[in-house]
Amino acid sequence: MVVLVLLAGGAWFGYEKFFGYDDFDGSGQGDALVQVEDGDTTSAIGAKLTGAGVVASTKAFVKAGADNAALSRIQQGYYLLKQHMSGASAVEAITSPSARVGRLEIRPYTQFDDITQADGKVTPGVFTLMSKASCASLNGKSTCIPVDALRKTVADADLKALGVPTWAVEDAGKAAAKDKRLEGLIAPGVYDVKPGWTADELVKDLVHQSAGAIQAAGLGPQNTGPGMTPYQTLIIASLIEREAITPDFGKISRVLYNRLGKNMRLQLDSTVNYALDRPTLLTKPEDRDKAGPYNTYANTGLPPTPIGVPSTDAIKAAVKPTPGDWEYFVKCEKDGHSCFAVTNEEHNQNRALAQSRGAY
Repeated sequence: MVVLVLLAGGAWFGYEKFFGYDDFDGSGQGDALVQVEDGDTTSAIGAKLTGAGVVASTKAFVKAGADNAALSRIQQGYYLLKQHMSGASAVEAITSPSARVGRLEIRPYTQFDDITQADGKVTPGVFTLMSKASCASLNGKSTCIPVDALRKTVADADLKALGVPTWAVEDAGKAAAKDKRLEGLIAPGVYDVKPGWTADELVKDLVHQSAGAIQAAGLGPQNTGPGMTPYQTLIIASLIEREAITPDFGKISRVLYNRLGKNMRLQLDSTVNYALDRPTLLTKPEDRDKAGPYNTYANTGLPPTPIGVPSTDAIKAAVKPTPGDWEYFVKCEKDGHSCFAVTNEEHNQNRALAQSRGAY
């Protein structure tokens, strides 16, 4: 049996009843936002679609997707569909790559501001990634949150209210550039941004999830690097992430601790580049001569904040550095591996070796 139903505004949609379950007819109209959560079965998804008015019944969706392998692989997240879709149309739509909205991936090394590469290409930072993930069109209305609105939230919002770990609130709040207060406090991973959230809601969700991830990575008041606070350990982890490939993390960590212990300047190009928002393996003398809190050629000690997103491996290395007496390192292999030295003389030999290998 097919029934035509009049919607508000005069639009019509078909409604069918076959084999004891209800089904709409056609590809639908009007937007509907549905969240698929981790562990949702096809029936659970169908029930959510029914509740949102996407399909007429759970059974219509389940029956239509019975032989669809892609449906069994659907990932958690937000999906933008139409209302009043047939079960078959809903299955086709939700399994299409364009249906998922709000996917936000934060990778290790990422910083809040964009980075301009040596070739002129721009690597988006956390601000840009959040803004892009917020974008969808719901019934003709854009949900995009501008970067400036996100930057204002990071700069002005109460850190404790955002969910920043208690051990980081005071130190993060001291950042001279207020829009850098959350640097390093967003953990790497994939997040689901709900279209329609405010800037405050988006940032708060990321901070809350990240606080748990950072704790799970092994960093907290009872688990820090030798002689360091948790926040200082997080800074060191961000430096390790920028300076080395994963197999060398533990040794890089030890070099940093050894230099800090002797009040030696860290002399890291990564911190100079951070202030310039552009990465180069070797910095220019004029850049290293510029005064600023992130210039570890000019200043002793750590920079005031992390300089990017540290991975779990970098955090673990910062908490437990590899034993050793090294005070110097240099990238000496084209694959990114570093050579380590105890003395400056050994370090200069490693630098010559690196240059002969074309490592930099």
